[in-house]
Order: sequence, then structure tokens, then C-alpha cells
Amino acid sequence: MRSRVFVPCFLLFPAAALAGMPSVRLSDIASQRVEAISFFVGVFALVALAVRVLWNRLRKDFPRLPLLTFRSAAALVFLLSLGFHLVLSMIAGGRELMTPGAWERSGVTYQLTSSLPPSDSDLVGQARRQRLEELRVALWAHAAAHGGAFPASDLGPELPVERWTVVGDSGMHFIYRGGLKADEGATPLAYEPGIFGRERWVLFTNGEVRRAPLETIHASIEQGGAP
Repeated sequence: MRSRVFVPCFLLFPAAALAGMPSVRLSDIASQRVEAISFFVGVFALVALAVRVLWNRLRKDFPRLPLLTFRSAAALVFLLSLGFHLVLSMIAGGRELMTPGAWERSGVTYQLTSSLPPSDSDLVGQARRQRLEELRVALWAHAAAHGGAFPASDLGPELPVERWTVVGDSGMHFIYRGGLKADEGATPLAYEPGIFGRERWVLFTNGEVRRAPLETIHASIEQGGAP
């Protein structure tokens, strides 16, 4: 009688149970690797099974073909995989030999490194800056011989005509502001004309050369400072 009453009471009011079984958990990286390996093994088994089915179906039309078991199909898939891997490795090696150092690893793929030769637009931008750098050297040489004063105009005989000419076949001159002196403030001294669009290379009276929008150049001229 007591046992009959005890069992229902035990079920209605269960006590907390303490378990001492160890719990082993993998880290996130290990779990991802196990999942990737499991997925690869599963796909490999499915491909081997598909090869076995197709091979044995083809055997009905060509009785001379041997019967293919699952082990044989798996071995065949493994050999074909090694062959494809060898071909891809040879392609990757040939690519690296033809363009050494041009590719860098990015995750599971490869991308072009930033050390490749610059594009045509980059080369044009460098040429534009270089032309303004050459003008800067000529202007500062003139200023050193004339008490820090720059030429009064870009039409005078102080500098050769090619020093004032921008890059290209247009024959246009830099927009030049005469009457300024070297290293007095940081205001635009010369900058590219309108054929180069809104962003233009600018030479300042402190010797700095950099690119700036046209609106910023005009605002700097009005304020007598650098943008």
C-alpha cells in the first residue's frame, strides 16, 4: 500500500538529479571543419554511387564492360579527382610563372595584387602631376634668383613655353596667378585648365602639389589659403 502511494508522489514531486557525465564540445572552427569534411564525404559517396549506376546501365548496351561495384566506382572517382587536381595545379603554376607575384590569396580564391602596373588613367594622372612638378622646379628656381618673386605672367620670357603647357596636345597653359612670392602663405599659384574636369592638380605657393575640386580652389583663392 505504501509503495502504491509513494510512486505517484515521486512522479508529482521529482527531485533534482545530478549527473556527472562529461560533455565534450568542439570549438566553432573544429565544428565547421567536421561539417565541411562530412559534406565532402557525402558528396563523394553520392558521385561514386551515380557513377556506378550510370556505368552498370551503360553495361546493358555494352556487355563487354565489367560490372562496377561501389568500391570500384569510388576508386574511379578518386583517380579522376586526382587527375583534375593535377591539371588545375599545373594551370595555377603556369599562371604564376607567367605573372610572378601578380596573384595573392584571398580566402579560398586568388586576386590580383596592388603591385601590378598602373592603369592608363593612373599613368595619365601621374603625367599631369609630373608636369606641374616640373613647373614648380622652374618657378622656384626663378624665385630664388629674384628675391622670392615669381614671374609676373605666364606669357613673359622668364620661363620656356613648354613649362607652362599642360599634358596633351591641346597646347593650353596652366592657369597662373602672377604677383605672388614663394613660401608666403599657401594659396593656389597655378592649376590645370577646364579640359581636365572638376578635379584638377594645383600648385600652391608653399610648394605643395595636390589634387582639389575647382570649387575648393576658387574658395581658397578668395580666402588666400589652401583648401
